[in-house]
Formats: sequence, C-alpha cells, structure tokens
Amino acid sequence: MSTLPTTPQPQLAWIEIEDPASPQLDQLAQRYTLHPLQIEDCRHRPQRAKYEEHDLYLFCVLKQIHNDDVLTFTDLDAFIGKDFLITVAQGHTPLIDKVHRRISDDGTNRLDKALYYLVDTVVDEYSAVVDLLAEETSDLEDNVLINPGPEKLQIIFRLKRKLVEFRRIASGMRELVNALMRKERGIIGDDLDPYFRDVYDHLVRIVDLIETYRDLLTGSLDIYLSAVANRTNNVMKVLTIWGTIALPLVIITSFFGMNLKLPWEDSPHGLWYAGGLMALSTICVLLFFRRKGWY
Repeated sequence: MSTLPTTPQPQLAWIEIEDPASPQLDQLAQRYTLHPLQIEDCRHRPQRAKYEEHDLYLFCVLKQIHNDDVLTFTDLDAFIGKDFLITVAQGHTPLIDKVHRRISDDGTNRLDKALYYLVDTVVDEYSAVVDLLAEETSDLEDNVLINPGPEKLQIIFRLKRKLVEFRRIASGMRELVNALMRKERGIIGDDLDPYFRDVYDHLVRIVDLIETYRDLLTGSLDIYLSAVANRTNNVMKVLTIWGTIALPLVIITSFFGMNLKLPWEDSPHGLWYAGGLMALSTICVLLFFRRKGWY
C-alpha cells in the first residue's frame, strides 16, 4: 500500500511511501529526477547503511533496529532535496510517528531538520537496545559461574551474534552521519552540524559499548569453560579417589578367589582375617590421601 500521509507541518513537503513496490515511487523518481539505481536499492532490501550525494538531492539508507531474538534491522530510505523529503519504508513504522511528534513540538518547517530528527530517532532506539544488552550481559556474568549450564552457553553465543551484527550496522550508520555532518553549504544547513555531531558522538559511544560488551561476553565464555572444566576435575577427582580405594579390595578379593592352596583357607576365621586386611588397606589409602592433602 502506498500513501501520502498528513505531514506534521502543512508546509513541510514530506512524502512517505509505505510500499517500495508502489508505482508512486516511480512517479516521484520521474518528478524529482531520482537515480534508478537508488530506486532499485529501495526495492531490493536489505541494503547497507550508506550516504550518496547528487546534484539535486541526497540519498540515505538508515537502519532501523528491532530488538527480537536475533536483533533484526530494516531499511528506512530517505531522499532529501531543496523542496522535498521522501522516505521509503516497508509498511508503517512507529518511528515515523515519533518523528512527527518531535517536528510538531518544534514547529519547524525545515526539511533538513526533519531529516535530522529522523536520524536522531533511529539512533536513540540503538541506545535503548544497548542498555538492554548491557543488562543481559551483566546478569549473565553474575550467573555463569554459579550455574554454568548449557543454557548459559546458548545465551552467550546468542548475545555475541547480536553484538556482531549490531556493530556492523552501527559502524555503517556512524559513517553515514559523519558524511552528513561534513557536507558544507548544501542541502543540509551548516547550523545543523552540531546536532549531527551529537548523533555521531552517540554512535561512537554505542560502538565502543558494543566492543566492551563483546569483551565481557568473551570473558564470560572463559569463565563458563573454566567452571565446566573445574566441575569435571572435581568429578574425576572423586572417581579417582574411590577407584584407588577400591583397588586394594579388588586385589585382595581376586587373590583369595584363586583355586589354589591359600592362607586361612582352612581357618574358621579366614573370612574375618580377609575382611580385616581389606579394611586396613582402605584405612591406609585414606590416611595417605589425607597426608597429601588430596581431600
């Protein structure tokens, strides 16, 4: 479905397309001389975050975040010229409503400032997801040593996959904002440079935090492997102790089980002698372990 919704300011020439396959996008491309390769980018998703400059307009591919199990990103394409702003999304997105509210509160009729609000709102959602990932990482660090079960390993790898994808997208968005910030005397007003610089700083911070949380997850993985190895060592230690204790008993019972003439064979107390010998050997092994400090 293709729409031209009501803009937050009547004098703001913002056209929203909610279906990239709509023929309306072709009509707009013809009216504003949009490059066909960029129209193709709008229809073949996903694309990487990028910024492209033309004589009459700028083209940006923004990446909107969705915090689900695999942390997905969707494209939000924007064309901005002197007298038009066109955004292309796959369906209606609540993010656009947030931008509308910010523009209404500000009362601006500048298209370049509307683009700033759009980029800033996208990056603000990144910060919220980073905070959630930080909480998950912190909880994982607290629990992985206490209960290093297989589910903790699954959580570690799931978070690492999220952070790897997140870093790739955030780095691309950082370069996009940097290009917008460095554009001089063009469609984007120079007075907006401090605002885009603030967005750029947020993205630099987000990338740094992602790297930090990746390091923490790597540390959690090391803790998990150490805890599992320590638990395995403890189990093997107990089994080894019991096996060593049982070894003299096996030897003694095997010795007296032979079909030969053996000591105490004819003695009425032979069973007690053999039992006492096994008990004595067990006590000696336990005293030896105690002296070595092995338990």
